[in-house]
Amino acid sequence: MYQMGNVTRNTVAMVLAGGKGERLSPVTLNRPKPCVSFGGKYKIIDFVLSNLFNSGIKRVYVLTQYRAYSLNKHIKDSWAKWTGMGEFYDTISPETNNAGEEWFRGTADAIYQFLHCIEATDADYVAIFGGDHIYKMDISQMISYHILNKADITLAALEVSVEEAKRFGVFSVDEDCRVTAFEEKPEEPATIPERDTCFVSMGNYIFSTRKLIEVLKEGKKRHADLDFGKHVIPMMLERGDRVFAYNFVDNLVPGMRPGERGYWKDVGTIDSYYEANMDLVNVVPQLNLYNYKWPIFTNQSNLPPAKTVFDEEGRRGQSINSYICGGCIISGSTVRRSILGPRCKINSYSLVENSILFDNVEIGRYVKINKAIIDENIKIPDGTEIGYNHEEDKRKGYTVTESGIVIVTR
Repeated sequence: MYQMGNVTRNTVAMVLAGGKGERLSPVTLNRPKPCVSFGGKYKIIDFVLSNLFNSGIKRVYVLTQYRAYSLNKHIKDSWAKWTGMGEFYDTISPETNNAGEEWFRGTADAIYQFLHCIEATDADYVAIFGGDHIYKMDISQMISYHILNKADITLAALEVSVEEAKRFGVFSVDEDCRVTAFEEKPEEPATIPERDTCFVSMGNYIFSTRKLIEVLKEGKKRHADLDFGKHVIPMMLERGDRVFAYNFVDNLVPGMRPGERGYWKDVGTIDSYYEANMDLVNVVPQLNLYNYKWPIFTNQSNLPPAKTVFDEEGRRGQSINSYICGGCIISGSTVRRSILGPRCKINSYSLVENSILFDNVEIGRYVKINKAIIDENIKIPDGTEIGYNHEEDKRKGYTVTESGIVIVTR
């Protein structure tokens, strides 16, 4: 753990939140991946923004692109309201760039297009983070590590097995965790000195501001589709810049339980997204959303409390091992091992199990749902069954994964 004073006051953050999330389709057909619901009331992007906020970084640009309206609205209705006195959470998209109307061609190109925003600040450091992962992190500790190493760039690194590392970009490091090489999805990943594990990229970076401006301007001359993993990091290694890996497992947030240490989820596929949500309803989930020393913030809408009604044999409103958000009504029905987003209504004699319901879903009477994801604003008619006959589910136009998760979208 590294901590040195208030290092975040000289930091500005750029959050990359323009991804389509194609592997998460059809959930992402009408929204970008960072704006997908998670844990009922949250959006995926709320996790990185909460990490920044809790770490003391409150000058944040969120770079949006794909179907940006819903994400821009979420930031405006929540995060933009909590700042002032030189602090901001602001969304910027390529179509609002005065220099042109070009889409982002790569992760580093996205930052390059808005380099003027960084140049206009007095920040000594720039935190560049992805907006589509689930984790908790005190970013000030990573910045302190960056300063102690006199680094030009510090890369957040996950320590994983050799077999798992083959799916990621892998760092070769020396005994001081200085990066000596970087390779995308290698067949034979380099291991950490004196360990049988590897460092893989989380896609999160701390840059010294002057160095970032310098390498982006140089890199853009060489690559139109400038990308951090493909171009910038290899270029900096070639130049002999000081590139260091920061081991994410060393990061400790206040109130963190031992089992939560190192928790990081990509949730980039339907299966990984579903599993990460279902972990939340376990008695002791790996991700603790009840840690009030490191809260996850989101839009606090003025909804009434959730409630259950009716207590008759065969018509009992009850939720078991579930997350139930504000405004929900469970009316004479059973919800088991499920997550209900805000304003959902489950009508009498119905059963919802092992499922995720987004905002404002209404389930009719005598409905049975198992292992499903129901998109927002959908009304399920009386007597419907979902998740019990996958061939029938497909005939109705639902998406069914190989693992048997049924996705119902508009």
